[in-house]
Amino acid sequence: MLMIRLQRVGRVHEPTFCVVVTDSKNGPKSGKFIEIIGSYDTRRDNDIKQIDVDRVKHWMSKGAQLSDTLHNYFVHKKVIEGKKVNKLPKKSPIKKEEAKEAPKTSAPVSSPASAPVAPVATPAETVAPAEAPVA
Repeated sequence: MLMIRLQRVGRVHEPTFCVVVTDSKNGPKSGKFIEIIGSYDTRRDNDIKQIDVDRVKHWMSKGAQLSDTLHNYFVHKKVIEGKKVNKLPKKSPIKKEEAKEAPKTSAPVSSPASAPVAPVATPAETVAPAEAPVA
């Protein structure tokens, strides 16, 4: 399946991307692509003019799929219509069983004033252990 996605080409701490058409089986760092459609620089306020929109629509008509990031970018720039896609994973809800067990495992915290006080033995009251007889 063909994909239209970003391929990073910038230096360290200077991210710039090429918008490429590639096979979905190729990795993003492989360097293999069919066509470069445009470029995208995240550090500057880019205009859509750096990406050839006609070529994007041409490849989409041939069956190429957009990556989630480019889909959201094109929806934001009103090149295509639709809703933005949430690429981040959803948070998993806390199960009721886990929530009930969590308070049971932790020790209850009580204030020192309400805690019962154990009597402290003085040295005179302590009893020395009896010595064992020597056999």
